[in-house]
Amino acid sequence: MFKKISIWMSGLLLASLVFSANADDKVTIFAAASLTNVITELGAQYEKEQSVKVVNSFAASSALAKQIENGAPADVFMSADSKWMNYLQDKNLIDVSSRINLLGNRLVLIAPKGRSFKVDFKKTFDFAKAFDGRLCTGDIDAVPVGIYAKQSFNNLGWWDGIKTRIVGAQDVRAALAFVERGECGAGVVYETDAKVSDKVEIVGVFPDETHDAIVYPLAIVSKTSGVNPLAKPFAAYLASPKAAEVFSKYGFTVLTK
Repeated sequence: MFKKISIWMSGLLLASLVFSANADDKVTIFAAASLTNVITELGAQYEKEQSVKVVNSFAASSALAKQIENGAPADVFMSADSKWMNYLQDKNLIDVSSRINLLGNRLVLIAPKGRSFKVDFKKTFDFAKAFDGRLCTGDIDAVPVGIYAKQSFNNLGWWDGIKTRIVGAQDVRAALAFVERGECGAGVVYETDAKVSDKVEIVGVFPDETHDAIVYPLAIVSKTSGVNPLAKPFAAYLASPKAAEVFSKYGFTVLTK
């Protein structure tokens, strides 16, 4: 009897260990909100091919970096600018050897569908009179798209005329939603965000020289418990030619080819 119980307990323990191992077969990526559609697609593709669960968390790069700093269980981080990746690097929270600049994007001015207006991206243009209502973008002090937008407004000489009408959203997708609903007469988002919506139209593209280069760095997160062994192959997959095709489909510029 005791032998049978011992065998049964051993089998139960083995089953438990197998279940635990399977439960741990996951990798968690914290990615900028503008990557929502493409990372969701790539994650689903990776799950199917590798039988590894991909957990996505999307928000402003600033919010994600702070969450990682506070111990959130991220394995891979993709930011919409270098600032917040540098922030984590300075705190020794990423594997520096894994860091690469993976993608680029463009900054665009949008309006609700059917409510476009004329704009000339020159200092002589009176932008404040070009449209009615508020302008939505990311928080101009923390969210990358808002920081890029403020840089452009300053360099074009438009800042003083528009600053009191800016609504700083929690991330770029929240800004996009405000414009989609017509709550803002204009918005500044990334070109890739505008392209996934049929409720807005692109009024124009901000000249590259008016803001810092839009770069999406990728890195593996370092944790006191050790790096998830599944993080490296997933990061390599995101930097692969196969993933590059999907990024390009959504309008991103792939910087590593």
